[in-house]
Amino acid sequence: MRRVSVALALAALLLAACERGANGEEAIDAGNPLEIAARERGVVRPEAATPVGVFERAHDLGRDAMCVVPDGAGQWRFAVTAAFGATLSCTARGTMVREGDGWRMRFAGAKGCEALAHEENDELRLPGRLPPQCALLCPNRASLSGLRLPRASWSADDARGLRIADGRGNILRPCAG
Repeated sequence: MRRVSVALALAALLLAACERGANGEEAIDAGNPLEIAARERGVVRPEAATPVGVFERAHDLGRDAMCVVPDGAGQWRFAVTAAFGATLSCTARGTMVREGDGWRMRFAGAKGCEALAHEENDELRLPGRLPPQCALLCPNRASLSGLRLPRASWSADDARGLRIADGRGNILRPCAG
């Protein structure tokens, strides 16, 4: 009787395991209309790891945000802003390429200003130190060093629609065009 109980318990475990995907995660029904809609809207991360989307964080001093859109094969363009209070902010643009497990960001308008950013737990993290050439990006000793931005969307449409204020207070959609 005991052998039958053990055999039944093992059979139940095997059947339960068949309904799970790799690594013990639930299998994803890619044909499910809710799954399709979530992926199209950028609510659920697609399988392809790209930096496309919106990264954004609000805090006491303002709002930090970044949009990333495709810019050719294996390359993306971005715009980023970081607020340091009501009158001080830093806005920059550039291109990104995959490098190892991170993203090589090359900032426009500051020759030699590059940073290897990493996305960890759906948060984009710039290094704590940037090259001296990057000082041209921000006024009054402000810096993008150590900037951390949680991912808000994986959608290119959301990235194209992101509004960022420039240094003069004009509202732009820098990833739109």
